[in-house]
Amino acid sequence: MPVKNKITMLHIFDNADTLIQQQADFIVTAARDAIAKRGHFSLVLSGGSSPKKLYTLLSSPAYADKIDWPKVYFFLGDERYVPLNHADSNFLMASQSLFTPLNIGGHQLFPVNTALTPPQAAQAHQRDIENFFGDKPRQFDLVLLGLGDDAHTASLFPHTTVLHEKTALVKEIYIDKVSMFRITLTAPLINQAHNISFLLFGASKAPAVHSIIEGERNLDLYPAQLIKPAHGTLHWFMDNSAAQQLKLK
Repeated sequence: MPVKNKITMLHIFDNADTLIQQQADFIVTAARDAIAKRGHFSLVLSGGSSPKKLYTLLSSPAYADKIDWPKVYFFLGDERYVPLNHADSNFLMASQSLFTPLNIGGHQLFPVNTALTPPQAAQAHQRDIENFFGDKPRQFDLVLLGLGDDAHTASLFPHTTVLHEKTALVKEIYIDKVSMFRITLTAPLINQAHNISFLLFGASKAPAVHSIIEGERNLDLYPAQLIKPAHGTLHWFMDNSAAQQLKLK
């Protein structure tokens, strides 16, 4: 059940299947609300393996008719610097589990152009975002985020320079831990969103969850602490295993 405290909204469930269904329902509600208010829904997807089941559920017959998909525009919170058809590409994962089953393409998709150099790719993606919003505030309707065991989110990794970025919307960063460039949305841009939602499960996340939500503030060590909406609402969707070290659940 949702629990409100002074930091955020916590949504804690018994198991991953229920968690994913509830996150899907939350997305449906956010999409309908945004489309009713603004005529479209801008959705930032998280990469990695955790959200794949969520995207598969959203594209299934049980959910495919719940959202007016032609009015949804898709971005990625971060992308690995690999070709878009590479097995490690976040865009490929989203394409296989969500875009292709729903027949979504063309102007609704905003992939990172990894054929460019990393700095050029970041700059081009920032221009895409600026052009999408035009003269309106750069506020995504919903940003979905994952969480690493090391407390990183998107490609905001511990002890990296991007954590101190104040002006760029998108930034390239070389991650020594994975020996790879990443292109990531920056915290200032993410924090402008109407809604931000973490999705995570498993006991391995519990120490990071506790440190981020209830621990001492240390942005270099716990980058996900950077995520504090300027105007919107922050939600954590997690299972009991991930939440087991929280005192305020």
